[in-house]
Amino acid sequence: MTPLMWAPDVWWSLFGHFLALSLMSIGGAITLVPDMHRRLVTDSGLLNDGDFTSSIALAQAAPGPNVLFVALMGWYSGGLGGALISMLGIMLPSTTLALAVSRWVATRRHWLSVQAFQAGMVPVTMGLLLATGWHLAPPLQTQPKALMLSVVIALLVWRTKVSLIWLVVAGTVLGGLGLV
Repeated sequence: MTPLMWAPDVWWSLFGHFLALSLMSIGGAITLVPDMHRRLVTDSGLLNDGDFTSSIALAQAAPGPNVLFVALMGWYSGGLGGALISMLGIMLPSTTLALAVSRWVATRRHWLSVQAFQAGMVPVTMGLLLATGWHLAPPLQTQPKALMLSVVIALLVWRTKVSLIWLVVAGTVLGGLGLV
């Protein structure tokens, strides 16, 4: 499809699909890729397998938010309008919900139930982050130096106020020197 095509029927289809998926994207839009494939490739034929895979690969390789693959899927399906409407569909519900909840919590910080919920979410969030990191970084499981470096950096982030950018720079230098 051409980038400047006029395809309101495709746009409505994309908007409705991504709007429905938005509130189910616990862990980010990337967790919904199988359903996106079913809908966009298998059911409607808006994308072929190559365009679908390219959308994800290109967005993951590019700097910026991971959700950019949704815009690329919209672009391949319905041009510029498809890209814009897909992003609007995936971002509108979850952003609105997050804003509403954060405002609600901000006005009720003194409630014991709100404090308990926030305190209870810390270990859940940490566990999810650690599980994701463990799953995505198999080299850490077999390379003791990389594992130790990860532990040291985690402790530095947790216990000090060292800027994260300096830790990224240090990791880049160590990696460039072949030390990790």
